[in-house]
Amino acid sequence: MTPAEKIVLTASMMPLPIGDNPPPIPKGAIPGAGFVEGIERLKIPALLETDASLGVSYVFGARKDGATALPSGLAMASTWNPELLREGGAMIGSEARAKGFNVLLAGGANLMRDPRNGRTFEYLSEDPLLTGVLVGNAIAGVQSNHIISTIKHFALNGQETGRKFANVEISDAAAHESDFLAFKIGIEIGNPGAVMCAYNKVHGEQACASDYLLNRVLKQEWGYKGFVMSDWGAVPSLDAALKGLDQQSGYQLDPALFFGDRLLAAAKSDPRYAKRLDDMNKRVLWAIYDNGLDTHPVTPGGAIDFKKNAEVAYETARQGIVLLRNQNNALPLAKTAKRIAVIGGYADTGVLSGGGSSQTQGEGGPAVAIPLSGGGKWSQFRVEAYQRSSPLEAMRRLAPQADFRFRDGSTIADAVEQAKRADIAIVFATKWSSEGYDQADLTLPDGQDALISAVTAANPNTIVVLETGNPIDMPWLDKTAAVIEAWYPGARGGEAIASVLFGDTNPSGKLPITFPTSVEQLPRPQLDGYNDIEPDFAGEPPTPDAKLAVDYNIEGSDVGYRWNASRGLKALFPFGFGLSYTSFETTNFRTDGKTASVSIRNTGSREGGTVAQVYLTTRNGKAMQRLVGFKRVELAPGEQCTVSMSIDPRLLADWAKGKWLMPAGNYTFAVGNSAEDLEPGETVKLSALNWED
Repeated sequence: MTPAEKIVLTASMMPLPIGDNPPPIPKGAIPGAGFVEGIERLKIPALLETDASLGVSYVFGARKDGATALPSGLAMASTWNPELLREGGAMIGSEARAKGFNVLLAGGANLMRDPRNGRTFEYLSEDPLLTGVLVGNAIAGVQSNHIISTIKHFALNGQETGRKFANVEISDAAAHESDFLAFKIGIEIGNPGAVMCAYNKVHGEQACASDYLLNRVLKQEWGYKGFVMSDWGAVPSLDAALKGLDQQSGYQLDPALFFGDRLLAAAKSDPRYAKRLDDMNKRVLWAIYDNGLDTHPVTPGGAIDFKKNAEVAYETARQGIVLLRNQNNALPLAKTAKRIAVIGGYADTGVLSGGGSSQTQGEGGPAVAIPLSGGGKWSQFRVEAYQRSSPLEAMRRLAPQADFRFRDGSTIADAVEQAKRADIAIVFATKWSSEGYDQADLTLPDGQDALISAVTAANPNTIVVLETGNPIDMPWLDKTAAVIEAWYPGARGGEAIASVLFGDTNPSGKLPITFPTSVEQLPRPQLDGYNDIEPDFAGEPPTPDAKLAVDYNIEGSDVGYRWNASRGLKALFPFGFGLSYTSFETTNFRTDGKTASVSIRNTGSREGGTVAQVYLTTRNGKAMQRLVGFKRVELAPGEQCTVSMSIDPRLLADWAKGKWLMPAGNYTFAVGNSAEDLEPGETVKLSALNWED
């Protein structure tokens, strides 16, 4: 490569009409997240980049096309099904390829340290094992199309408030035992071509210019071969290259193009930059050739079987819906029901989706699009959008003899009157989430709690269907007949919800995140900076010296259910929880600390799925809780099977002095239906181990 060629692969521009003075779209680029020119002389292909983990991004209709929207990350994780996430990754990767993209900015792997985070819906879980296994399989699915997937946002990216200047403090041990471990497992399974660094600071350094994160942990400790790309607008200076950044993304959003002529000049005058520039190119080229981008070139206009792909989204939604409450077997609904009141949530039109760069829409765009901001250059991202999949129409197809009466819920008196006249009332409750904006609290917006309370008072046979991107408070819970969490259920979400309500699908989803009884149970009852920092999609600091401290040492590696276990707290709904229309029995739990096995029997009258969950509960007499194994199974009535799981020793160990240290002693393991519903454990004696990661 000539000196001039060496800077070509180190920066991407954003071929979109965004910003104060957007540049013209280069030849060969496609409207999307990023474009890196190829090097024709060396037959190095261009990199054409698109968001995101949930489907090929809609980018507010800039391409005038559609894509298949998978359900949200929380919905996907609620399946606890690595094979299904691999299939979903392969599906969205195929659509990216058909549209001419060869880099998908997928692989969201941040642990959910605060359920109010606006991007909670994009991520997978609060647990490092579950997150790592699921994200790794999703990445492997994407890259099966000979395109590059990222894993993101490295690391400790836990909130959107002040996202570009929030400074995270956490011990090296706690980071390795939680967020880092999720990324490490994901990288081991998925082998992503790129890692996208985060907006936030860690120990005072921007994550995209962090020697600790990028050089010491990712490249030296883990031996990662691929390249690190920045998040868009996350590069503070040229010396980010020396700190481990390999590619500046969407440079229009940064103060300057640092990885262009400035990088070239630095490489000519400073041996450190010259060496680093060679390494930057080698890493990008490794990702290109390891994934076959050169031998499997992409061209726009490929055929997409939207009907077939929608079935992947549908199956993911079906397995990801979580049945939270079912008093007196109120569900499934009989298809012979006579009069059903359906209230709220645009249930007559579509299902809610999350906002921001992951926004995906099918052909024709959203069924409903509600602007939430009237001005500002980022206002196009503040749109509450609904997928074209109506739960009401799907229910009508399943129960054609029923008399459905829909009310939008805007007038409580009207909704109550319909509920009184109906045999069954179904309230659809929604809460929009988006990149760029955290949630103020866990309540439902727009008076929906009052609506649900009034409807349940009018009709005790009230079912609540939640379409949310976060856990929520449920002050009306005890008055309901049933509650299902449908999350943001994607392209076929309406059909999936109807299928669960009327029993064509037996719900099998398990929560990948804890639903707290209130924010007072959280490590930080008040979200850092939320009341002091004006919401801003870009997250730019309000002043050059703006500061926001975020102390993750409070909980350390005890995220979510681990925090509850360490404090003796009981959740509204615990991690791993989810009901079924059938019942299961677990017997013969066995473990030697390296593997675990358990027999599961369907003791009910319906076919159904469940998840065996194995937890470490004590180590040398000290109570501690860590998920160490899981396996999803589908069983017919009366059917029994034995499942086996390997136990990653890192989940039993502590990180200290640059190594994993597993003390000798007695380890107790238990199997159960959730983090709070465990059977008596089995204790085994294990020898001490220590090893480098």
